[in-house]
Order: sequence, then structure tokens, then C-alpha cells
Amino acid sequence: MRLQLPPWLALAALLAGGAWAVWLGAGHRSGAASLLDRAEAGLLDLRVLAHGPRPAPDDVMIVAIDDATVAAAGRYPLDRSQLADVIDGLRSAGAAAVAVDMLLVDATTAEADARLARSLAAMPAVIAAAGRFATDRPAVVGVPRTVGELRPLPLLGQSASVGLVNVATDAGGTPRHVPLVFLTGAGPAPSLVLRGTGLARGEDPAITPEGLRIGATLQPLDLGWHLPLRYYGPGGTIRTVSAASFLRSEGMPASASAARPPDTDDGAVRGKLVLLGVTATAVGDRFSTPFDQVLPGVEVLATGVANLLDGSVLRRDQTVRMVDAAAAVGLGLAGVAAFALCPPAVASVISLVLVAAWLAVVVLAYGAGLWLAAALPVVASLPPVAAVALARQILDRHRMRRLTAAGEALGRLQAPALARRIAEDPAFLAEPVEREAAILFIDLAGYTGLSERLGPARTRAVLKTFHTLVVDLSGQHGGVVLNFMGDGAMIGFGIPDPRAEDAANACRCAFALTRGVADWVAQSGLSEETNSVRIGLHRGPVILSRLGHDNQEQITVTGDCVNVASRLMEVGKGFGSAITVSCEVLRAATPHLPRPLAPPREETVPIRGRQESLTVGLWAMAEVP
Repeated sequence: MRLQLPPWLALAALLAGGAWAVWLGAGHRSGAASLLDRAEAGLLDLRVLAHGPRPAPDDVMIVAIDDATVAAAGRYPLDRSQLADVIDGLRSAGAAAVAVDMLLVDATTAEADARLARSLAAMPAVIAAAGRFATDRPAVVGVPRTVGELRPLPLLGQSASVGLVNVATDAGGTPRHVPLVFLTGAGPAPSLVLRGTGLARGEDPAITPEGLRIGATLQPLDLGWHLPLRYYGPGGTIRTVSAASFLRSEGMPASASAARPPDTDDGAVRGKLVLLGVTATAVGDRFSTPFDQVLPGVEVLATGVANLLDGSVLRRDQTVRMVDAAAAVGLGLAGVAAFALCPPAVASVISLVLVAAWLAVVVLAYGAGLWLAAALPVVASLPPVAAVALARQILDRHRMRRLTAAGEALGRLQAPALARRIAEDPAFLAEPVEREAAILFIDLAGYTGLSERLGPARTRAVLKTFHTLVVDLSGQHGGVVLNFMGDGAMIGFGIPDPRAEDAANACRCAFALTRGVADWVAQSGLSEETNSVRIGLHRGPVILSRLGHDNQEQITVTGDCVNVASRLMEVGKGFGSAITVSCEVLRAATPHLPRPLAPPREETVPIRGRQESLTVGLWAMAEVP
């Protein structure tokens, strides 16, 4: 396959495209934030929606402090004693553990705080803390470092384990990761998701350099032990029941007691990890996700725990990121190579097919739990491919201009009619062809003396004017100038294609040339040296062919007709005539002229080098019609 670009340009394009892709890939592997993240988030959402919702595992559920709970409690926030009621109710219903997604920072009444502490201590429980972060921290995915924490009331923190509830959102506010470990002033601290998973499994997961080990299972994680979230569906996909089912009715107002739903869901929590959080209207946090624009924060955390428990975590570790980087380099180099080796249309199709194939792989990989980058390889390939395509277009246009200029220059070396035919059909006259044609020879009388007086430069100017006149007048009458010979020229009629009126056109052209040259000579002051032309005109079969070397050819006309037309100029000189036309031309021209063509003089003359004599018509300069 031949390079369509200069080798230096193709090599430069490959190096530049590779360097661009490697640079983007290096940033991707390090987790550096970039504009690609927003594009990747949108493309990830499309993959999520394409595969649709999926069932959530049954061993995690949410008990929500919802509108019904607030109505049943008669207040918000709930009294610590009421929270204790809910937790006691969960324990009584057989919940395996509870993770409280509520910041219990401030002290309330000593009795209520103590009761909640006793309830938390009575069952496996984790309560929420929240980290605060510097706004100028590096935009690199790593273990998050807090500058302070909102921690639960010490009494409560001593009764249950504590986990941070912060999530990592993208530029659009969608949680994409849950950090499982935080660096605090007191050392590493686990997230509520990590603590909750440990409570559900009955043993703490182990953080290792390779990921998270839960029992005998190793779960690969993203950079900085971030857990990529794989959503199950819209709000409520993870089983959710109202906390009102677990509130005691004693001491509540009648209206609140009436608003409390029946305890039909108490048994649903048996053996499960329960996340207790707020979903009531206008309170609690909400996040936008691919399935739901207002997913409660507690369900985001529940999604993280459920992903770890059912093993459906999106895999986006260093290995996956290396695959992304390799795909970016591969797509970029393949696109550049396509434009370097193939025609633009074919290269464009190849580039689009490669990008489409990668996007198809990305969509299928998501179904298998792999988060391959969609934006990175596309962005890595588009700029270098677009640049080399633009360079290719500029180069092709430059080549086309050069070819056009060369064609125009070469076209001037052939008659325009022949040049057009060759351009349309490069194989024209690959084999010689026979044509019926009229051949006209013309030269200036007295040229030798004229060139001696004028000198080379002025003689050339005179000849150029004469040749221009010959070309213009012959073209007006359907003739093709086949050759210039000093002060003479050979003109063909019926070349490249014969016509019935070729002989008549040749006669008209002979008369027009004679008159035109006479007028030019008179106007230019050259009449002292030359005041007429000699024209010989004959008609007959000719051979039209390419003569010369394979690498240097010339289109020419040969045959007896050509020789006779040339000899007729000598005949005319002997009779002192300007135009000498053979009888074959006169017979062929008459049917296509308004009236028969009658020469002032007819003679039967011998032709040098030819056995048979020829009848010709003769016109002196003054007799030309």
C-alpha cells in the first residue's frame, strides 16, 4: 500500500498523534481531573440507561424517615428517643445490623441521648460522620484527606462504630464513587459503606493494595480505594420501608398515631443490613443519578453496600485504565495511519468504524461490569485524525493545483481538441486509427529575408503573432493545428473525429487565413519582406497515431494525404498562387457550400515523389474570395 502523504509528514503525524494519546492516557491512569470527565459521565449514563434497571440484592434494605414517619412522630427532626424506638424495633424485627445515615452531632436531653446510645449498643450498628475538605485540594483521585470532621456525639460514638458518609460526585453532581477510606487528623478512617459491609458479613473487609478483600473474594477498586457505583434503578429499587412502622404509639398525639401505617413491614428486615436515613420531603440530601434526578442520599450509600455484597461493583482499576490508555493510543495511531495510507473517503470510514467498534465494546463491557472509558479513546483519536485529514486535504489540493497547472502546460503542447480527448481517455490512440481528413499546410512567403532583417528576437515575436492568427482562424473553422514548422503549420480537419463538412471547413479556413495574414502584414508594416502565404490543401485517408518512445510520445498524422498537401505548396509557388487545393477537396466541399466552389484556374500537375498527376484548383492572392 502506497503512502498518500510524504513520509516525513506521515511520521510526524504518527508521533504527534501517539504523544497526544499517551499524554491523555497518562492523565487518565493517574486520575487527574479533566474536561473529559464530563463527557465520560454523560456517556456512562447512556450505558446505564441502555442496559436498564436490574434487581437489587435482598440482603440490604432501607428504612426511611419519610413523610409518614414525620407525621407519625409529630416532629422533625425526630427526638433521639424516637430514633431509639426505631432502632429497637429493627432489633426486635430481626435486623442483622443497622447503618444510620444521620449526623447525630449535637447533644439533646441526657435521657434521650442515653436511650439512643443503649439502643445502638444493643445491636451491630454504625453511625455517620462527615468529612470537611479543602477547596484547593489537587484534582487527582486518591485517598481523600479531610481538614476536619463532623463526628457524632461522643456518647453515641462510643456505642457504635463510626463511618464517613461523603461520596465523590462528578461535575454534574452525580455520585460516581464512594471513597472507602479517608485520611483524617487521627489517621485512616473507614466510610459508612465499608463499615456497613463488614457488619453485614460479620467480619471487617481488608483493604489491600489490590483492592478490597471480603472473605475469600477480592474486589478490585478504583484509584485511592474508591468504589465505583453501579446503580440498580430509580428510587425504591432497593427495598425501602417507612420508619413509621417501628415507632411506638404510646405518648404520640392521636392524629400522629392515626397517620402511622400498620406494622406490616416489620418482618421484612429480618437478617438484613438496614440503612436508616431521611427521605422526607424538603429534608435529607438528594442526588441526580442516571435513573432518578432526586435519589435519596441513603439509597446512594445503600447502592455502594449492595454492590460490595453482591459483587456487582463496576471494575475500574489500574488494569482497566491501562486498557483505556492503550485503546486511546491504538485508535489515534490507526486513524492517522488510515489517512496516511488510504484515500480520504476510505480513511474516514475506517476511522468511524474503529470508533464505533470501540463504543460497542464499551457498551458490552458495561454489561459485564467493566467501566471502560468511552470519551478518552475518542478524544485521543479525533484531534490527530482531524489534523492529518486537514493536512491531507491541503496537500491534495496543492497536488491538484500542481496537476491542473501541469495539465494546462502539457495541454499547450497539443491542440486543445486532442488535449481534451487525452484527458477524457488516456488510452486514446494507444493503437493507431485511420481517418478521412483534410490536411492544410501553410507558410509565409518571404520569411527567410524577413528573419534576416529583423533578427532573432523580433522574428520570434512575428512568428508568435502569425501562429496565434493560425490557431484562432483554424479553430473558428473546426481545424486542429497539428504541428508548427518555423513559419509554417500543419492543420487537420476531421481530427480527432471526422465530419461530413470537413472539406468545406478546410476551404473556408484557407480563404480566411489568406485574408487574415494579408491584413496583418499590411497593418504591421512587413509587406516589404512578405505580402502573402502559400497554402496546400488535400483530402484523403490518414493514420492518426502516437509516435515516439514509450516515455515521450507525440500525436501525429501520417499518410499519402499529408505528403500531397505539403507538395501542393510547391505547386502553388510554381504557378504564383497563394492557395492550391486538390480536386478531391473541391468535390467533397461542394455539397456543403452555398454555391459550387469554382477556382479561377485548374491545372493537372505532377506531384514530386508520386506517379499519378493531380488536378488542382489555384487562387492567386488577389483572387481569394
